[in-house]
Amino acid sequence: MTVRTAATPIGRPQEDLIQNNVALVGHLVRELIGRVPAHVNRDDLTSAGLMALVGAARSFDAGRGIPFARFATARLRGALLDELRSLDWASRSVRHRARRTDTARQELTGALGRTPTTAELAGYLGVGADELDAVEEDVQRAVVLSLQGFTAGAAEDLVTERAPGPEETLLRRERIGYLHDAIQVLPERLRMVVTRYFLEERPMARIAEELGVTESRVSQLRAEALALLRDGLNAQLDPELVTATERPDGCVARRRTAYYARVAARGTLRSRLAMTDQLGLPVAA
Repeated sequence: MTVRTAATPIGRPQEDLIQNNVALVGHLVRELIGRVPAHVNRDDLTSAGLMALVGAARSFDAGRGIPFARFATARLRGALLDELRSLDWASRSVRHRARRTDTARQELTGALGRTPTTAELAGYLGVGADELDAVEEDVQRAVVLSLQGFTAGAAEDLVTERAPGPEETLLRRERIGYLHDAIQVLPERLRMVVTRYFLEERPMARIAEELGVTESRVSQLRAEALALLRDGLNAQLDPELVTATERPDGCVARRRTAYYARVAARGTLRSRLAMTDQLGLPVAA
């Protein structure tokens, strides 16, 4: 492979660096592709990674004493994260309608004592069911989410150290353990959707058939489960990030508080740290 640009020609040393490290792009893309939604295109990530590799070869300075592979890895991860962020294309209006829908769903859940149907929620908001489904679909396409998550720091922060330190590894293992506990204590239907969709990778149509609901309803349950999981983890690890409810003393708030308590009581620090070994999960970011 020979790389040339009209504005800034690449010399033979840079070409050698690129050729010898093309496999690194494939490795990082494979590492990431399994942790993002299915709509993320592998070719787009690979293209972004290759461009970052060329940029890394241009700017690499061997005099800094950092091996090129480590330097390039940091640049590649930064480029892949930028590519993922660019997929979050939801406009402010979509975000606003999504927040309004979430608030309405919480209020109706408190009033009805159950999750409202699409028709009930649409009527409460004064919109058509089709419009409500469109908002849900827009938000789902805009979300780039991994159940395990990934580090979104600046690329430069990753250059100085190849592997996470002991403290970071310990915290990550604890987060994975909390995630497992949070999934296990979800309400039954939400737990089933998360398990079938994310862990067993079943098509949404099959999940809908199994539950006896529409695919749109499964999408709503998935969004509800992810929001509850996020707050369940934040309640244990970063309480300031827990989503506030408009009625702290209401039925919805009490149920969410009870869920947070079940997550906390599900295991111990020892059992959570041991979870990564039991599940065979990687602990490096």
